[in-house]
Amino acid sequence: MSRTVTHFSLHRIGDTELRVVSDVASGVLPIVVQEETVISRYAQQGSWPHRWVTLFILQDLQPLIRQLGSAADLPPGGAEGLAHRPLVNVYDLADPSGCHLFVNRQVMEKESYWDDRMAVQALLAHEHAHPLAENETTLAGRQLTVRIETSVDQVIAWDETQTGRVASVSSDLSSRVHRLLSLLVDKLCLYAPRELFANEMTILSGFGEALGHLDQLNLASAVRSVSGRVDLCRQLEAEVARGGLTPAAADLLLLIGDLKGYLDLALEVAPFYRVGQEDRARELERTLELDVFPHLKTEVGRTYAELREEYIALRPDLTVSELRLWVSGVIDSIARGLGEKSLILGYSLEVD
Repeated sequence: MSRTVTHFSLHRIGDTELRVVSDVASGVLPIVVQEETVISRYAQQGSWPHRWVTLFILQDLQPLIRQLGSAADLPPGGAEGLAHRPLVNVYDLADPSGCHLFVNRQVMEKESYWDDRMAVQALLAHEHAHPLAENETTLAGRQLTVRIETSVDQVIAWDETQTGRVASVSSDLSSRVHRLLSLLVDKLCLYAPRELFANEMTILSGFGEALGHLDQLNLASAVRSVSGRVDLCRQLEAEVARGGLTPAAADLLLLIGDLKGYLDLALEVAPFYRVGQEDRARELERTLELDVFPHLKTEVGRTYAELREEYIALRPDLTVSELRLWVSGVIDSIARGLGEKSLILGYSLEVD
């Protein structure tokens, strides 16, 4: 990494060596204190596998992105998507002796996490939970690939029947829809088990209060983003007025944006239901029901409820064949909402 290192230190937490490397000039020590707390609590539970942890606290994650390229097993969005993540845990399933945590100061500050002790603790605990929460289901998920097969032709055809005007389908619109839906399905279907079990492990390991606090921050951000949705509506209306989109295509893009922007909150709420903390889960959902869903397409709330139930029911011991059926059920839930906008979401699930 071609960055100037402004901080390097070694710490001993029980049997674990913590190595801290940073190119950040200030604010490093509070992060280190929370990391020590997280390691200590996990280590006390007896299932902690790491002898060493390297904590990189960086201005941004460009050094990591350049290093990883496209070869690693990355979350939805690939290497470039890492630029928007506050923390990343890079670990080797074949060697549990250590892991590398990368803190993205730029994103942490943007999301108001940087100076929030509980938010930092929750983020660190969640990232450390990923290797600890690996199970048969998450391993099976690594063997699955989903390919989206869809076309906006039927949406345009529906517009033609309503208006009597012939509209052309641009390749840009088709690729735009395909790209958005691919990211949506990857995150909510294939990658979802990893997030669900990591969140569950975080709660069961004593970080439930911190994770709930982080979720409240994210819900507050979701509420604020609803107001920004007005700008998106205006942009789509302007595209329709210029003839760049049909009304039905604009309506479809708005729905996909709503699904992509808010359905992943089910990954945060469902783990609290899974561990029996229903009061905390319902408290989070009240914000969604009162301040978020009423401002979105009606399909979003219905799809969220279906996904939440699928997530609550997910077992940790699924075979590849069993997980394939579960993933199909989740995709079908998403497809039903899109079907109301005349978009048929086809897909194929392949075993690597």
